[in-house]
Amino acid sequence: MKISFVVPAYNEQVLLPQSLTAIRDEIARAGQVLGRDAEIIVVNNASTDRTREVAEAIEGVQVVDEPCKGLVQARWCGFSHSTGELIANIDADTIIPPGWLAEVLRQFSTKPKLVGLSGPYTYYGVPVKVNLVVAAYYRAAWLAYIINQYLLNVGAMLQGGNFVVKREAMLKLGNPDLRFSFYGEDTDMANRLSKVGRVVFTFRLPAQSSGRRLVGEGVFTIGLRYTMNFLWATFRKKPFTQEWQDIREEPVAE
Repeated sequence: MKISFVVPAYNEQVLLPQSLTAIRDEIARAGQVLGRDAEIIVVNNASTDRTREVAEAIEGVQVVDEPCKGLVQARWCGFSHSTGELIANIDADTIIPPGWLAEVLRQFSTKPKLVGLSGPYTYYGVPVKVNLVVAAYYRAAWLAYIINQYLLNVGAMLQGGNFVVKREAMLKLGNPDLRFSFYGEDTDMANRLSKVGRVVFTFRLPAQSSGRRLVGEGVFTIGLRYTMNFLWATFRKKPFTQEWQDIREEPVAE
C-alpha cells in the first residue's frame, strides 16, 4: 500500500525539520521508497515565516500552498494533492517513533474494514507529571470512545496530528465541514468515517508532540476545552470553541 504523509504547517520553521526527518527515517526503516511507496506533502498554510523554504530544503518533500488558514482546509488541500491508498495526517510538531509505519501497514493489511487508525500523544518539553495527567486523560477518552462507538453507535475517536485514513473512505465522505477549522476537526472526521467503516484508536500507535500548548494555556484548560469540543462535535455536530491561539517557537537568533 502506498502511503501519503500530509503535514499541515503554519509558521512551523522551527519544529518542522524534526517532524519531516522522523517521517523520512521511518519510511526508510519500513522498507518503503520515497516516490514509489511513500510521499511526503507539506501544506504551507498561509505561513509568514520560512516554513516553505525549510520544507523545500528536505529531499523528497513536496510543498503545496493553502492560503486559507485552518487545519481542515490544510488537510483537505494535502489530500487533494496526494496519491497514496493511505493518508497519514501528521502535525508539523509531531515526531513519529520507530515502528510507527510498520504498525500502520500491519493494521490496514489485516483489517479489511478498517478506514481510520489513530493513537495517543506523549509530549516533549513538559514535566513528567504533565504526561502522567495526559495518560490518564487518554484512558478516560478511550473509555468514552468505546462507549460511543460500540454501545451508542454515535461516533469514534481520532487524535488530530497522529491518524491515518483510507483514500477510498475519504472520497466517500465528500467535502469537509469547514466549521471545524481547528478544535473538533479530528472528532468530526472520526464520526464521519465511522459511518463508512471501522475506526480504531490504539495505544500501539503513539507519537510525540510539542507540549507548547499545554505550557502556554495550561493542562486542565486544554483538557477541558478538548473534552467539550469532543462532546459538541459528537452530539451537536459543531465545534464548541470557534477561535484558537497559535503558539509557536521563535527561531534562535544567529
